[in-house]
Amino acid sequence: MKPKTVAILESRLGDQLAELVEKHGGRAMLAPALAEVPDVDSAAIARLVGELESHPPKAAIFQTGVGTQALFAATDSLGLTRKLQELLARCVVVARGPKPTSALRSREVRIDRSAKEPYTTVEVLASLRDTSLRGERVVVQRYGETNVVLDGALRAKGAEVVEIPTYRWALPEDTAPLVQLIDALERKQVDATVFTSASQAHNLFALAEKLGRRGGLADNLNRTLVASIGPVCSAALKEHGVKIALEASPPKLGPLVAALDRALS
Repeated sequence: MKPKTVAILESRLGDQLAELVEKHGGRAMLAPALAEVPDVDSAAIARLVGELESHPPKAAIFQTGVGTQALFAATDSLGLTRKLQELLARCVVVARGPKPTSALRSREVRIDRSAKEPYTTVEVLASLRDTSLRGERVVVQRYGETNVVLDGALRAKGAEVVEIPTYRWALPEDTAPLVQLIDALERKQVDATVFTSASQAHNLFALAEKLGRRGGLADNLNRTLVASIGPVCSAALKEHGVKIALEASPPKLGPLVAALDRALS
């Protein structure tokens, strides 16, 4: 990667991604676009575990590692982890990808179905294709926001969807780096822009809207090489009129940076 400026909107692993970019010879511009805000209601989780004991779910879907860990941390504090494990032992447990898989295994939870790469909602639903859900309860560990597509598809199969919120996505408290990114895009000082989640795209455009600077943002991004971590992220960018130059395959940081290196070299 030649010394070109690469904007990174990743928050939690932003430093790691910046290090990878710089190892390849690029200049990283960190502009975190996402904050994970805890959204665990312990009283609601206690009630839910009690309700599930009387009306057990047919399936439980875990979408993120962070959310899975937060759920078990809450049941730890409530003394309900053993009951949750017993409930999960009696239903079909679905893991969306490696991170929830790791979190579940650390809690000795059996995993019955694993979504295949690229770990999108499509693969989650495919893993349940042969499972009848009509009239059954399905527990969904929510990530950041409701997965509308998953929720709708499960309801279409006749299931009652029970969501467990554990965190929500929001703009970072400090939005100055994002404003600086919008400035740099307008001045044509960015060579590539890297998105690692759909919410980063939504938040960037929401902030630009709030600042009265949404007009032209998509065009400014399209003058850069836009790199996306995977299909879900790409779909969100396309909603905002952004053209995807490359998409990681598989949807992981390593392949993303490698593809970016090839494109910019």
